Amino acid sequence: MIDDLDETLAALLRRELAPGLSEQIQVSFEAPDDQFPPQSVTTPAIDLFLYDVRENLELRSNDAYLERHRDGTAHRMPIPVRVDASYLITAWPREGLASPAEDEHRLLGEVMRALLRHRTLPRDILRGSLAAGDLPLPVSALQPGRLQSLGEFWQAMGGKPKAAINYTVTLSVDVGMPEAVRLVTSKDFYFDVALGRAVARPDA
Repeated sequence: MIDDLDETLAALLRRELAPGLSEQIQVSFEAPDDQFPPQSVTTPAIDLFLYDVRENLELRSNDAYLERHRDGTAHRMPIPVRVDASYLITAWPREGLASPAEDEHRLLGEVMRALLRHRTLPRDILRGSLAAGDLPLPVSALQPGRLQSLGEFWQAMGGKPKAAINYTVTLSVDVGMPEAVRLVTSKDFYFDVALGRAVARPDA
């Protein structure tokens, strides 16, 4: 599922960025450490580093829904678990430029503009298992991230601090096993003498 999310975000950037820029950049998911970019990544590049995955407790639910089948059977399905996947997005300009910081900020600004166009991931760009889900996948950008200290993060990465965008996608994860349930397809009635009227037979 996370690999499907990676492919979806790469497709979103390729579609939303200006054609000239989209054709130039490479989308990477590598750690932005002191070895970035690795040999597999050419600049200019946009790096989406997945640094945190956790359940969204505000959206937790113990409810279930009923899935009915044409053969008259049904299954009780638990509500999917909502999970936040948080990325730190950085821009890496082409090497050898006279003013790399200016190009880095230009790239990051274009990425920010592209991501802010959508409050949920567009259904037509969803990849793999994400495309089969029914619930929308909300996103949040430019909100406080899960990192307690960006300074400590860059120190742990061994690299120099960079401007970055926090971007979080709330996934819908099916984790429960369906439970077969019995459907009431007809009712039997009998005459209750004490009540003086017809009533439905229990458990019919």
